[in-house]
Amino acid sequence: MARIKVLNKEIKLYSVKEEDYISLTDIARYKDSKRSDYIIQNWLRNRNTIEFLGIWEHLNNPDFNPIEFDGIRKQAGLNSFVLTAKRWIEATGAIGIVSRAGRYGGTYAHKDIAFEFASWVSVEFKLYLIKEFQRLKEEERKTLGWDIRRNLAKINYRIHTDAIQQHLIPPELDKKQTSLVYASEADVLNLALFGMTAAQWREANPDKKGNIRDYADVTQLVCLSNLENLNALFIAEGLSQQERLERLNRIAIHQMTLLAGDRRLQLPEKER
Repeated sequence: MARIKVLNKEIKLYSVKEEDYISLTDIARYKDSKRSDYIIQNWLRNRNTIEFLGIWEHLNNPDFNPIEFDGIRKQAGLNSFVLTAKRWIEATGAIGIVSRAGRYGGTYAHKDIAFEFASWVSVEFKLYLIKEFQRLKEEERKTLGWDIRRNLAKINYRIHTDAIQQHLIPPELDKKQTSLVYASEADVLNLALFGMTAAQWREANPDKKGNIRDYADVTQLVCLSNLENLNALFIAEGLSQQERLERLNRIAIHQMTLLAGDRRLQLPEKER
């Protein structure tokens, strides 16, 4: 379960089917740490709140019960009217608000609804909540991007190295010689996609750690993954390294043009 800190208050979040839900209980504690349930109920009994929740459910929930909703809406505004999150969910089949039990229990709501509730609690708190929520989402996107970068580099590694082992490395080579062949094949892909070998990149970037592929963007890594598959196929077909390099470079230019718009990656003239 994710957490963010908003004005020194910890707010819990969790995801359901890729939709983010935020703890209304934690938001309510910003206003009154001891009466969060009462604050949520007070917000729920508001006619404007019920209208908002009804519209949200109509837009997002095909199983929403409009008859029960109309009954609740007609009672809104009466002094005797009381509405809890549990009653709202059970009566209407609502999905925008969720009541959870256990260690991380409380009342949660879809982010659209949670932001509306936060605005009712405090406009200032809502603005900080949105800012911290966006920061969390950006961090998650960066993490996802890193996972993609890391995993794409591994997707076809076994296929590629197996093809090298089977077709390019004679059995009598020792481990040191074998590693040189692998490095050479890695540079076939580096040249095809980046226009330089790993050694050339290191010489041009002495201040950077890692290797050329560590600094590739996701688009380049998608293309690299494809090239690894194709190079393994070309190796199995018995194509020479030079021929494979030329074909892979043409494919890389085509794929990167499609994936990255105007970006065109070509080999230096001396490599053609």
